[in-house]
Amino acid sequence: MIATKDFKVGLKIEIDGKPFDITEYQHVKPGKGGAFVRTKLKNMLTGRVVDRTFRSGEKVEKPDMESKDMQYLYKDGTDYVLMDLETYDQLNVAADVFSTIGGFLKEGESHKALLYNGEVIDLELPASVVLEVSKTDPGIQGDRVSNATKPATLETGLNINVPLFINEGDKIKVDTRSGEYISRES
Repeated sequence: MIATKDFKVGLKIEIDGKPFDITEYQHVKPGKGGAFVRTKLKNMLTGRVVDRTFRSGEKVEKPDMESKDMQYLYKDGTDYVLMDLETYDQLNVAADVFSTIGGFLKEGESHKALLYNGEVIDLELPASVVLEVSKTDPGIQGDRVSNATKPATLETGLNINVPLFINEGDKIKVDTRSGEYISRES
């Protein structure tokens, strides 16, 4: 059990059988009445954010979560196939679980997977990844508008905007949190 005094940003808790991540919390002690903790919680299964208030001293469950090293093998239809690096078991993960990070996954790369009741619910990605540009229009000579961009498709199928000087075959660094171009890699 986790008491409200132990709440902090990033702590995982379980409410009504669902895992939540604390994104914000505030301990409030009004002049009249008992103290309470006001929180913003992100549902780790659906991504929805909810506001919830807890009485001071209230206790909540700790979710049955574990972190494992897993390797992304390939995409099978709409599922992502991951392999546990300790037991070599393969798990199929539905595409909607990785809806925001699927475009950053390269075959053969290893990541920390977060499992809830034996099901993968999230992958820890680095802050940036290096991906190859597989398709983009060539930059037009003489087009020197400051900060001009063009669309590009990366090796994983992700579509982003890149500067005009980027060509097919170039390797670029992409921010995994925002999905934006950072720099060209040599």
